[in-house]
Amino acid sequence: TEEDIARLTEIKIKRISKFDSAKADDQITSLEGKIAEVKGHLENLVEYTIEYFKTLKKKYSAGRERKTEIRNFDTVVAAKVAMANAKLYVNREEGFMGTSLKRDEFVCDCSDLDDILVIRKDGTLVVTKVDSKKFVGKDILYLGVYQKGDDRTVYNVIYRDGTKGASFVKRFAMTGVTRDKEYHLTQGSKGSQILYLSVNPNGEAETVTVHLRVIANLKKLKWDLDFAELSVRSRSARGNTVTKNSIKKVELKSEGVSTLAARKLWFDEAVLKINDQDRGRLLGAFRGEDRLLQVEKSGRYRIFIPELTTHFDEAPYFLAKWDAEAPYAIVYYDGEREKHMVKRCILEPKNDQWDYLISDHAQSEVQVLSAANHVEVSVHFRKVKGKEKEAETLHLQEFISVKGWKAAGNQLSAWPVKQVLVLREEWTSSNEPEALDMEAVEAPSDESDKPEGASSQQSSEAATYPTAPREEATDLDAETVLEAQPIPAQPEPMAPAENPKTPAVPSITLEVVDLTTDARSPEPSAASTSEVEDGADTEEDGQFTLRF
Repeated sequence: TEEDIARLTEIKIKRISKFDSAKADDQITSLEGKIAEVKGHLENLVEYTIEYFKTLKKKYSAGRERKTEIRNFDTVVAAKVAMANAKLYVNREEGFMGTSLKRDEFVCDCSDLDDILVIRKDGTLVVTKVDSKKFVGKDILYLGVYQKGDDRTVYNVIYRDGTKGASFVKRFAMTGVTRDKEYHLTQGSKGSQILYLSVNPNGEAETVTVHLRVIANLKKLKWDLDFAELSVRSRSARGNTVTKNSIKKVELKSEGVSTLAARKLWFDEAVLKINDQDRGRLLGAFRGEDRLLQVEKSGRYRIFIPELTTHFDEAPYFLAKWDAEAPYAIVYYDGEREKHMVKRCILEPKNDQWDYLISDHAQSEVQVLSAANHVEVSVHFRKVKGKEKEAETLHLQEFISVKGWKAAGNQLSAWPVKQVLVLREEWTSSNEPEALDMEAVEAPSDESDKPEGASSQQSSEAATYPTAPREEATDLDAETVLEAQPIPAQPEPMAPAENPKTPAVPSITLEVVDLTTDARSPEPSAASTSEVEDGADTEEDGQFTLRF
């Protein structure tokens, strides 16, 4: 149109002069060549694919190694690995529990996926889902996180059946329940009441004192009850009878120890949690009083009781079962002194609180930590003014003795240290029973090891007992002789000039003689009857004869 012609004629001459027709033709030719190349690749797709992967290998192989880590992930249940990011509160009198009751009593940390176990004073038990606020019933005795399938947590209960019934005691575990269903820990009678309740994560069994109300003709008003004497039964079991009289109160007398076997715990580095489901690295078998040692690279440490709800913000530098008697060997860099130090110490618990093994300087760090009885390390040094020093091998147990855990220790070397590597670790347990040395109690096998006058035949006879044939075992007229000869002691070495006398070897001979008159039995000689009376013992040069 005329408007288009007018607009084009208004374009400045500079813009028109910038257009290069030759350059545009070259670009079009290049695009046509690329189109032809792509068509050729499509016609020979297999050969092109092979060449493409060869090019990838050459282009991304050298200097482009993988920096990520490949792991195999198992099936993870969300409820087991959920972080305890919420706090649980309870109002025992009004019967409410939840995560939003911040003005009420704090119970424990929990996650949004946890189940909560509630036990009321009337003996009712219920498991429900955690919520911001929920009514679970008045007079709450116990409230805590419930772990399904937990057979180690044992509940010790003393309850009264009915208003004026007898009192019973029982121990039980809660392995599985239906959510939001009420269960009776008592026999279900109206007016039943729990008099004593304890929840023991490791099956501890305490001792309590039972006090009775004073009534006429009742002399014994209190006695001790040990839960360790009771076996763990099911939740619905009635239990053992404590008394038919009215109980005034039940007091805790002494804390108990675990009555269960040690529980194996693992540390899962994928989710940074402790578990008992065989996931991750084995930490050891733990009882109720056993603790776990956690040490960070900066030298901070704590000794605490492990729980399945324990979660770590990052992977610990050192995590193992704590040995209260084992000295720990530590090689660390002291940021204040700017030197490498060595020390051996016995760690002490601080009520689950954090403390520092080394100086709290920002550049201080632990390089070697071991509880082995023998630790051998290799120390590599830096160059100093072009001079090099060969690596040294050190035995830490010989390098320094055990000191207090607050001690700084000894300097590793006056030469600047570049790196410290662990070469060998050996554990030796002094608590294990030593094997018996059977060679020390066996009879000598060589003639030179025996005293004079003793032969190998005599030793073999002393170590074995003759056995009579089966048909002669019932023959009362046959004479049976049992000889028991102790092994002679090794004589002390004597001078060559002396002529050692043969020591008398004592022996005991038991003779069973038939006293009935039988033609087959030989008549005792007169000499034998004159020397020994009936029922007498004789002693001739260490020879003892007993006749019956």
